[in-house]
Amino acid sequence: MDQAAFVEALGFVFEETPAIAQQIYHQRPFRDRSDLHQKMVAQVKAMTEAEQLALIRAHPDLGSKAKMADASVQEQAGAGLNQLTSAEYEQFQSLNEAYKTKFQFPFIVAVKDYTKTTILETFQQRLQHDRTTEMQQALVQICRIAWFRLVNVVEP
Repeated sequence: MDQAAFVEALGFVFEETPAIAQQIYHQRPFRDRSDLHQKMVAQVKAMTEAEQLALIRAHPDLGSKAKMADASVQEQAGAGLNQLTSAEYEQFQSLNEAYKTKFQFPFIVAVKDYTKTTILETFQQRLQHDRTTEMQQALVQICRIAWFRLVNVVEP
């Protein structure tokens, strides 16, 4: 693939941040899907704090009805977040607001690893952290999400 096709195929892996795919294109060939992911993760780790914050802030709120990337819609639906009761929706909105007020970025989890119940429990636990810990946790979760997205589009 040329760079444009590579970015078109993999630019969605990190939410609203195709620059990651663009920047690692020149590191090809990749041994396998895992090598590709590791190089993408290394690129995220090499980003400035401001760039990392932009990546984190590109993610939608969990349980939100706001417009979001197709991959996020599918991932949240897989955890049942598209079928919240009114009470669950209000709980998610309240936690989203408390989290964003405290940390100035959205709460992020790789929802494929969770259920609605465990997401809510994790929300409560992580609200107790400091901002540095949560920023690192958000990046870990973003890289996990990227892995799941790569698994869906890149053969082993």
